[in-house]
Amino acid sequence: MRNIFINSANEDWIADRFKSEWEKYNSEGYNFTNLKNADYIWILSPWMWKKIPKRYLKKKKVICTIHHIDEEKFDANEEKDFMFRDQYVDKYHITTKKTLYKLKQLTKKEIIQIPFWVNQNLWFEIEDKLQLRKKYGLDKEGYYIGSFQRDTEGNDLSSPKLSKGPDRFIEIINHLNEKKENLHIILSGKRRQFVINNLEKLGINYTYFEMSSFTELNELYNILDLYIVASRVEGGPQSIPECALTRTQIISTDVGVASNILSPESIFKMDNFIKAKPNTEIAYQNVQKYLIPHGFKEFNENLFDDEN
Repeated sequence: MRNIFINSANEDWIADRFKSEWEKYNSEGYNFTNLKNADYIWILSPWMWKKIPKRYLKKKKVICTIHHIDEEKFDANEEKDFMFRDQYVDKYHITTKKTLYKLKQLTKKEIIQIPFWVNQNLWFEIEDKLQLRKKYGLDKEGYYIGSFQRDTEGNDLSSPKLSKGPDRFIEIINHLNEKKENLHIILSGKRRQFVINNLEKLGINYTYFEMSSFTELNELYNILDLYIVASRVEGGPQSIPECALTRTQIISTDVGVASNILSPESIFKMDNFIKAKPNTEIAYQNVQKYLIPHGFKEFNENLFDDEN
């Protein structure tokens, strides 16, 4: 039995979700426990480091997930923090090849590349999309574009989180507003003030769901005509496999898992985003290998294998 510790931190509902799915679908041979009894400490996000006493980091096997490295922000202070933490890490877990090159420059520790799984019991297509639009009080004739993420940096609601590309999203929406009738933006997630303020300045209609349940979010995906990922840097985002499973049309910049799941014509650069074409069938086919229980296979074989 491998005893694993993952701590919760602030808004870290993702860690809680991973823990609950792991326990429900992948519990054999694994047990989530407290720090004292753990064999492994799995650090899923950088802010978790500060909550773990050093005495445990020295005694346990430490696995650190790095979702992405933003090279524009990775200054001398960031590198100093990384090198301090590196002394405690036994293995690094990354989700995409895009992180691999930079990480290899920083550490000699073992690096395992495994995309996170996606739960097909949460994300699926709903056929009656018009009924869903009626349920949420939306015009059945509207053209709905979605963005479910956060826009601002920390608690500063005026400063855009540029890695997520909210400025790029607004640029695309402003262009499409000139070409699409009845354009309506569906937003979900915390701290969307940057996009909301700009949509209001442009006079573009939107509906905002601050924090949706998984059930509601699945329905919102199914309402959309298009989902846009305009990020500069990503470890995922999870919206890509979620769109794939709900068969939501999606276009994306070349970040994170986009090239693993989406067709090449669905991936765009900002100077030619208008040429991007969604392909729901290819995305649906490609996402199958990340589904539960298949999505756990590599974690079991590589991340928590005592022989590695």
